[in-house]
Amino acid sequence: MKKSSFKQVIHFMAILSLLLLAACSGGASQTSSDGKQSASKSKDTLFLGMVNPPILFNPINSSDVASTWVEKFMFDSLLEMDGPLNFVPRLADSFETSDNQTYTIKLNAKANWSDGKPVTAEDMAFTLNLVANPKVETTVGGYIATLDGLDASGKLPEGVTEIPSVKVIDEKTLEFKTSKPVDPNMLKEQLGVKFMVLPKHILKDVDPSKLSQHPFFQNPNVTNGAYKFVKYQKDQFVELAANDNYYFGKPETKKIFVKIMPAPNLVAQLQTGELDMNIASGIGKIAVQDYETVEKMKNVRTKVEPTIGFQTMEFNTKTIQDPKVRQAIAYALDRNVLVDKLLKGYGEVVDGPYTSLNPYLNKDMENYKHDPEKAKQLLEEAGWDFNKPIRLVVPIGNKIREQSAPIIAQQLQQVGLKVEVTTYDFPTLLQKGKAGDFDLLLIGFTLTLDPDVSMLYGAKGPYNFSGYNNSKSDELLASGKTEPDADNRKQIYNELQAIWNEDMPIITLYSDSDFSGISKDVKYGEPKVFGFHHNIHKWGFGAQ
Repeated sequence: MKKSSFKQVIHFMAILSLLLLAACSGGASQTSSDGKQSASKSKDTLFLGMVNPPILFNPINSSDVASTWVEKFMFDSLLEMDGPLNFVPRLADSFETSDNQTYTIKLNAKANWSDGKPVTAEDMAFTLNLVANPKVETTVGGYIATLDGLDASGKLPEGVTEIPSVKVIDEKTLEFKTSKPVDPNMLKEQLGVKFMVLPKHILKDVDPSKLSQHPFFQNPNVTNGAYKFVKYQKDQFVELAANDNYYFGKPETKKIFVKIMPAPNLVAQLQTGELDMNIASGIGKIAVQDYETVEKMKNVRTKVEPTIGFQTMEFNTKTIQDPKVRQAIAYALDRNVLVDKLLKGYGEVVDGPYTSLNPYLNKDMENYKHDPEKAKQLLEEAGWDFNKPIRLVVPIGNKIREQSAPIIAQQLQQVGLKVEVTTYDFPTLLQKGKAGDFDLLLIGFTLTLDPDVSMLYGAKGPYNFSGYNNSKSDELLASGKTEPDADNRKQIYNELQAIWNEDMPIITLYSDSDFSGISKDVKYGEPKVFGFHHNIHKWGFGAQ
């Protein structure tokens, strides 16, 4: 009892020191475009807190959630999903089909780019063709791979630059055709909610092979969303300004600052009023041990939501080739410890890429339960060299994930494995992931409610850092994408989960709930698992 009380005192003193530090730096303050702070906080500016820094602002080639999250303030998606499979208009007034194969998108007649030019079907076709161009580096090819004329990674044949199944009908109407009938909800979520359009009149003359290096993606000065890009002070803040000509109406709040900071600082700045909310999700988490502190703040309200996001450990299948070894590692892990001790119960253990929110989760599949003896047996059967070190690579930023690494290492050491833990900033981790420079890699994902996870498990998936390559899995992933019947799709993904459970290229560690602290001064707007950016132009403090 005394030991527990001592820890609580130490933790309280740590939080208190953060609060005092924040107070000494100006208390409730306002960040200006030069990064300095003033003593009074303006009611025409919202301050959002994030832990992970964005890398760049390329809507068709952002490999990190932080970049994509910021981009959606500046670039509107066609649709927004404000609840499970409930789609509402955004850039597109409608997204319709009569046969599940030919789709018609009608863009909002008032939608303009921030330089006054209309957002057109030509812009949409231009962006689709860029993504499909073999010379263009992209992370969203999987979202369009069902279009007729594209391969499984969403690319055209070499030498072809336009998707034959995409047609511009008029200035605001686009039509496209899929190779086979598909589930409309899949397209509405992937192409509708996740896909963002680029301005053709700005980028049409850029060499496709050099697109990613274009200055536009460091300074996106022509956008179509509720907010315009002003400045990114690397690893400190992103400054956004209201787009007064936004087609859904002038934003209520003139400026938004997305402040980037260590997770403990989120708590201190919520207390002082320097933050109006943390953004939750995997990139804006408050440490679980601080939940009670935030819940007691008189100026803050809190909310907790289950999520579709999950934290994984990817195996490098080229350095840990035998599935028995990967299975042994899965049995060696006691993931309930991570949920109970690190998450304080605010989460769940799942096997595979679907959480309990997802209707495609195969609840009949046998999970990997903690069984050290089974782990040792499989390692012996596989002839594993116990003197061989295993490199566990961990990104910094998400404190719970960082804290899980030594626990995971200890559990693996208990079955005789030799583990070396190294930490890196997130951009470096992504480089190591793409290069296969790891044995085990911790990383989190928030993909889609739709079950297609080709981006993670497909042989050419941009997040398939494990190097997983199973022809049967790829065949079923392709079938799942092009199966329009929900019941049949359920069977396909049940079979896929069984294959992945056997091959074990990735083990899901846990899905942690979102915890948000929101200033009581904010009258409209809060972090959401579904539809975070919906009606973002209405966010603010109400009548002033």
